[in-house]
Amino acid sequence: MTRTTESLHLTTGVVPDGTPDPRAVVQGDGWRITVLTDGLLRLEHAADGRFEDRPSTFARHRALPVPEFRVIEREDVVEVVTARLRLTYDRRPFSTAGLSVAVGGGVSAYHSVWRYGEPADGLGGTARTLDKADGAVPLEGGVVSRQGYAVLDDSRSMVFGPDGWVAPRDGSRQDLYVFGYGHDHADALRAFHAVSGPTPLLPRWALGNWWSRFHRYTAEGYQAVVERFAAEQVPVSVSVLDMDWHVTDVDPALGSGWTGYSWNRDLFPDPPALLSWLHDRGLRVTLNVHPADGVRAHEDAYAAVCAALGREPDGDPVAFDVTDREFLAAYFSVLHRGLEADGVDFWWVDWQSGPHSRVPGIDPLWMLNHFHHLDNGRDGRRALTFSRYAGPGSHRYPVGFSGDTVISWDSLDFQPHFTATAANIGYGWWSHDIGGHMHGYRDEELATRWVQLGVFSPVLRLHSSDNPFTSKEPWAFGPHARAVQTEFLRLRHRLVPYLHTMNHRAAAEATALVRPLYHRWSGHDEAYDAPRQFLFGSELLVAALTTPVDAVTRASAVRAWLPPGTWVDVLSGAVYDGDRLLDLHRGLDTLPVLAQPGAVVPLDGAAVPGNDPVNPRHLEVLVVPGADGAFTLVEDDGTGDGTDPATVARTRIGWDDASGALAVEPVAGAATCVPAVRDWTLTLVTRALDAADGGRFRATVDGAPVPVEVRAGDDGRVRLTVADVPSGSRLRVAGSPVALTGPDVADEVLRVLTAAWTDHDRSTQALRLATADRPLHVRLAHLEALGMPDSLMSALREVLLARG
Repeated sequence: MTRTTESLHLTTGVVPDGTPDPRAVVQGDGWRITVLTDGLLRLEHAADGRFEDRPSTFARHRALPVPEFRVIEREDVVEVVTARLRLTYDRRPFSTAGLSVAVGGGVSAYHSVWRYGEPADGLGGTARTLDKADGAVPLEGGVVSRQGYAVLDDSRSMVFGPDGWVAPRDGSRQDLYVFGYGHDHADALRAFHAVSGPTPLLPRWALGNWWSRFHRYTAEGYQAVVERFAAEQVPVSVSVLDMDWHVTDVDPALGSGWTGYSWNRDLFPDPPALLSWLHDRGLRVTLNVHPADGVRAHEDAYAAVCAALGREPDGDPVAFDVTDREFLAAYFSVLHRGLEADGVDFWWVDWQSGPHSRVPGIDPLWMLNHFHHLDNGRDGRRALTFSRYAGPGSHRYPVGFSGDTVISWDSLDFQPHFTATAANIGYGWWSHDIGGHMHGYRDEELATRWVQLGVFSPVLRLHSSDNPFTSKEPWAFGPHARAVQTEFLRLRHRLVPYLHTMNHRAAAEATALVRPLYHRWSGHDEAYDAPRQFLFGSELLVAALTTPVDAVTRASAVRAWLPPGTWVDVLSGAVYDGDRLLDLHRGLDTLPVLAQPGAVVPLDGAAVPGNDPVNPRHLEVLVVPGADGAFTLVEDDGTGDGTDPATVARTRIGWDDASGALAVEPVAGAATCVPAVRDWTLTLVTRALDAADGGRFRATVDGAPVPVEVRAGDDGRVRLTVADVPSGSRLRVAGSPVALTGPDVADEVLRVLTAAWTDHDRSTQALRLATADRPLHVRLAHLEALGMPDSLMSALREVLLARG
């Protein structure tokens, strides 16, 4: 049988030349050293003297600008010296005695020398999956460490030929990348991305809320859920249809029902109509695929796949084989293209069948991630793949699916650390099963805390197993949990202007949205011992709450390290002096989200944004007074990789603290991709203003006075709104210097004691002592003497040590 399809193709993409610059190479008999940067060396050993210049799954670019370095030749060793490190090598097969790299940069001399064969990273990177995890799992390595060095072994990863197809490595050759950046973690990651390539820009809509459930929906049932989200005023930007979209009840002689490519017409009689209906409501759609079982005779596309491969449709299955180029071409051109014509926007590649294929060294997950991402972007659109982590270099194929976790506090407790450390290997876009996937127990507090963490995670995707008791719709919970989850899911969409700017930053500057604290405060020991804290973009620091409420305080607590400086909780308004450890306590309705004076955070100005998080007409700007600050809002037209100025708009927002003035500059770049006029709201995160104080602010647009609407909110903040500002004009809202003031201390003491389940008489005495006109140390000493429960004393200590 001959091939009958003209659509058979395989997008292989542009393959970079992996050959290093000869000027960066130091080479001898069976060994080669490439100085990629002043802190990154590539070390190869091949007995036959043949070295690998093809790009690998990790290393795409090796011809980087050549740094200054010296080579010192001695009779028995060669030394390579850069501004950051010194390599010493005895020109023999790599050994602990003969190969070492000493790192500078202020790292202790006792811990700054790596010797071949010794462990080289203690901070971790990420893991392939959290399937069945109930708490912590082991992490693979990253490229930053406290010792100042890390080693990435690229000896066994597959490589790409000039035509974009893949080949396995010769396992006898060694190929190591030694990162010697000391504690300059940011530069180490910039070097990682320089070699491996940038993180792609995500579509803006991927940053909203995703709805997913492993459930046997009908089309009507699924529409009802989407309509209920709308009725509850909870925005959703991505619709995930798990595996029951396809036929799962198959003849056992054909295998299991996990793999499928044919719509279940009993459940979805008109798939294009359903997907069109979802698109009309601003949602994008992804379908789950488990490709391991190949294409079997019951599939709608079986005959077409056979024809594409030039074989008879004789009833035998077409085996899944990623090492067969023709099969992979048919996999996309025949199996997926017709479903995409129905309206599928991208694919959830749910590969659970291990790292092995018919060709040793070729990992099917790598193949699926790479070629799915290329295929999804085949028409120049912004590509998106939803799949598992496959090792260093996986950051080029976002978004990551972390797997099926157990519903438990231990699972929640591990996720802040797991998500942040992934930045150590450049993997910045994890999507977790928010709320957990399976087993476990019903706990509305646990579910709500998980949603709060999800809001401050890279990608928020509500998900659960096919169990009637584990669904994650907010209305499935009691009134309090439901209200809090709803508010936070709205906040996620309000954060999209900030998130999309960080999306551009991740692609352009190799800076992940979520990072460990030691990426910024690498010289502080406390930053390495804060597993529940992380940086969220360039302005925010989050301390996740991952334990149940205390029986006395009725609040959750997290031991947090506040870095040097002043810190303000942008949700509660509490103000803290930093450079200390402190237990932060919060009721179920909030969590600590901290920023420093001068922080500028743009939000969608709508109280309830729409499903499709487009560039909004109304923007609210949160400003923490107390220092000057600036933020450049980045928006785009939804096309390209973010590097073309013709597709990207930038709006600089500046805060001048001395004059109490906000300035919004005219949009620069692709002005047509943002609304022609906008409403701007300035919200100052301080309790120093009331509505009357707001009246002193005046606004101008291009120097001409314009009206300012002043509103005092229930949160104690004043909001100043200027309507209908042309995007090409300059807005200035100015008043006078604004003090940074937190909530009233006496009010906060009363709040803590009112919430506590404790003895009334002792609470009365504690209120009197805490609010007495006495020095702070005296009040604290008297409170300690009352013998209150430790948790309540800790909550009062937090309030009294904050700034009122």
